[in-house]
Amino acid sequence: MGVSGSGKSTIGKLLAQDLDIPFFDGDDFHPQQNIQKMSEGKPLTDVDRQGWLESLNKLAIAQLKNNSCVIVCSALKQKYRDILNNSLGDKTLWIHLQGSFDLIQKRVQRRADHFMPTALLQSQFDILEKPKNAIEISVDLSPIKIIEIIKNQPHE
Repeated sequence: MGVSGSGKSTIGKLLAQDLDIPFFDGDDFHPQQNIQKMSEGKPLTDVDRQGWLESLNKLAIAQLKNNSCVIVCSALKQKYRDILNNSLGDKTLWIHLQGSFDLIQKRVQRRADHFMPTALLQSQFDILEKPKNAIEISVDLSPIKIIEIIKNQPHE
């Protein structure tokens, strides 16, 4: 989890590949109206996010019947994480990729193939609620080091 540009997709793909489990990018599950809204520079509301978060929760429940998986999404507020974690109990390992606004803004500006405009980044930082039960990892570290830290965390 983390704001746009924190490296969720990069780290998630690498971790899933390393663990040989499925990877899902939450961005791929946004309804078209959410993508359109963000593309226009408008931040999503809680109502906009509700169905999207519920679909990611259903995905997690289905995947965990067979194996584990990596699902990445912003999960900026505790209530979003509660929706995502519904019926999962202690099966979720939350990883919060965090970094300074300046560093992440530079990353977002370099991306050419994403619907999230740089102008919305501040709104994500503004609503971000620090997670209570997450492993906090600095995005200043290399992807390899971040994966190593995640793999060394105790989990089921």
